[in-house]
Amino acid sequence: MALSLMEGNEAVAWGAFDAGCRFFAGYPITPATTIYNTMLSLLPPAGGVVMQGEDEIASLGYCLGASMAGAKVMTATSGPGISLYSEHISFAIASEIPVVIIDVQRLGPSTGYATKGADGDIQFLRWGNTGGCTGIVLSPVDVADCYTLTIQAFNLAEVYRCPVFVASSKEIGMTRESVDLAALERPALRERALQPEGQAYMPFRPAPGTEVPYFAPIGGEVISRQTSSMHGENGYMTPVPGEIQALVERLDRKLIDEVDKFSFYELYEEEGSETLLITYGVTSRAAKEACREMTAAGRPTSLLVLKTLWPVPQGLIKNLAAGYQQIAVVEANLGQYVREIRRILPDKPVEFFGVMDGKLISPAEIKEALHG
Repeated sequence: MALSLMEGNEAVAWGAFDAGCRFFAGYPITPATTIYNTMLSLLPPAGGVVMQGEDEIASLGYCLGASMAGAKVMTATSGPGISLYSEHISFAIASEIPVVIIDVQRLGPSTGYATKGADGDIQFLRWGNTGGCTGIVLSPVDVADCYTLTIQAFNLAEVYRCPVFVASSKEIGMTRESVDLAALERPALRERALQPEGQAYMPFRPAPGTEVPYFAPIGGEVISRQTSSMHGENGYMTPVPGEIQALVERLDRKLIDEVDKFSFYELYEEEGSETLLITYGVTSRAAKEACREMTAAGRPTSLLVLKTLWPVPQGLIKNLAAGYQQIAVVEANLGQYVREIRRILPDKPVEFFGVMDGKLISPAEIKEALHG
């Protein structure tokens, strides 16, 4: 593909296609619908399937069924749909079903403001399921990120057998930029580890040296059991406290202990800087310009753009923040991820600036918040 003018949602669809996704199910919703439209143009000619569910709940259910049969799957929605996805997200976590979920965030709670964006779903993407175990959440900055992080999302879903979210927003998903996808560094594709032939299959026993079970597709030659209830390694429901505790601890541990392997970020360090600005998502480009202008004016300010949000990349944040006297967090919400930064860096002053009024945060507002 040559240089083209493309919106973030289109890049997400191309990233999914190039990652091997051949099943998409969704329900039209602003501002995510152009992902659906693009998948509709890409998948059927390649032998793939695109389905419109009767609602968001059914759409994610279709995806989980196709994933259990062995397909790489994706769905896309916005805040109201993410709310409806909650039960199936819990199912995907408990039964270790790989699925990629794109959340093109709109502004505000409930139906909010459909044609304006923010980063208001970040805490929900972490805690919007029963039981408290997490999935993985990645956060793109621009169209190029929408492509590469979607591929990474599929890799992570396959390797760790879990739901992976891409937390985009209206302003990223529906803004067009010039991009040459062929020129981008494309992550090598990963696949879920299949059950070795000739071995008795225990559907929830971790493969040797990992915390992730082998996969056997529903409907294949090997009998594979799935349940959303508490279960033992054999896939049957269990009332045994030790088996239940082992399951929930492993579901938590398999991602939290591995987050250093997928802690994506950008770091712009300025010599002489005592302040590290931390941000993510739709505000990142304004933050980069603000730091450039402050540095040019003799007030050097470094910038950390997080692209892995959940599990929290604690080691990364601690290490990169160690040399700074002041930490500032900027978010397009009223303060969600800043709580994690303050928890991780209890001995450092952490300032916060956030707005969620339908307008993008500007470089001038960031500079004013930091220096008055």
